[in-house]
Amino acid sequence: MSNSSPLSKKIGILGGGQLGRMFIENALRYDVEIHILDPSANAPCAHLTKHFVQGDFRDYQTVIDFAKNLDVLTIEIEHVNTEALYKIEEDGVQVIPNAQAIETIKDKGLQKQFYQDYEIRSSLFRLVNSQEDLAQHTSFLPFFQKARKDGYDGKGVLAMNSTSDFEHGFDVPSVLEKSVDIEKEISVIVAKDQLGNLALYPIVELVFDPVYNLVDYLIAPAEITEQQAKKAKDLAQRVCQGLNSPGLFAVEMFLSKEGEILVNETAPRAHNSGHHTIEASISSQFDQHLRILLGLPLGSTNSYPCAAMVNIVGSEGHTGKALYLGIEKLSELENVYVHLYGKEITKPGRKMGHVSVLGNNREEVIAKIEQVKSAVQVIAE
Repeated sequence: MSNSSPLSKKIGILGGGQLGRMFIENALRYDVEIHILDPSANAPCAHLTKHFVQGDFRDYQTVIDFAKNLDVLTIEIEHVNTEALYKIEEDGVQVIPNAQAIETIKDKGLQKQFYQDYEIRSSLFRLVNSQEDLAQHTSFLPFFQKARKDGYDGKGVLAMNSTSDFEHGFDVPSVLEKSVDIEKEISVIVAKDQLGNLALYPIVELVFDPVYNLVDYLIAPAEITEQQAKKAKDLAQRVCQGLNSPGLFAVEMFLSKEGEILVNETAPRAHNSGHHTIEASISSQFDQHLRILLGLPLGSTNSYPCAAMVNIVGSEGHTGKALYLGIEKLSELENVYVHLYGKEITKPGRKMGHVSVLGNNREEVIAKIEQVKSAVQVIAE
């Protein structure tokens, strides 16, 4: 491992998707060496670093070998081999977030138990091992069945409203999460440095696509009361303190129709709900992540008066080589910024990029969101 300046560390990232791509874009401003491990030779990060390794980040030995000679190892996806992370920590390589935090979060059952243990308000839950077990929980309806592992972007989640839905249930270890009457969903991005200092971004309001069950767009700051905002930030800090690890965390929450705030899920990495910070904030979520890895002071989270992020996803009925329609129209709009992820193949609902929007107030930003949504489409050639 190198013993030189913190600004010349060798940083390894498990995963080479769009989060890694945006991390590298920011890291290029520093004198750091970025190593990427991803199973796909065509990963969005593949051509952005000369230290790209094609390999499976779920495989113990592959991760161990990848981490040799690194100063610090991080993730852009939590579904990695945590046994390897524990061994890497023993061998003296920093892992951020640490192995324990990643292991807790990547298993939705352990994650829910963590909230319970730390008295962090979350929706009621039960644990099951198979599809057959669903029949024992009819009195718990309605609920969501969430696969304990490997779910993302709306995948691995099923709504269970009646016993007739059980026949379509997952036959894997799962969390049954009691349905909440939701007013809106919000998210808090928290940066925690190696000394335990915290920096929180303005709370984000998430609007979901009902078809793909992923974020359609977000607006920051969220339209909630000062009291609700304080409670949300307090909950986010409690989550990060309980996880007992430096890192970048996205704490997603429900605001119920009764005004109660419940933690939904936590991501131990950069997150879709923080992409707008690239343009909207003095120090973006990706810059904070890099600062944490390098042991530098956290940056300022002061942000534009109002900002939004619109996800660009593959259109229904289109699978194949991606063709972007309408992107050129966005260049006519002020304070609108396009980010494409370098994914060659589009699929229905696949995240292909995003558009950030800045404005002086909510009305201005919402008007631009509508312009973006009506202009852009991703189809297959």
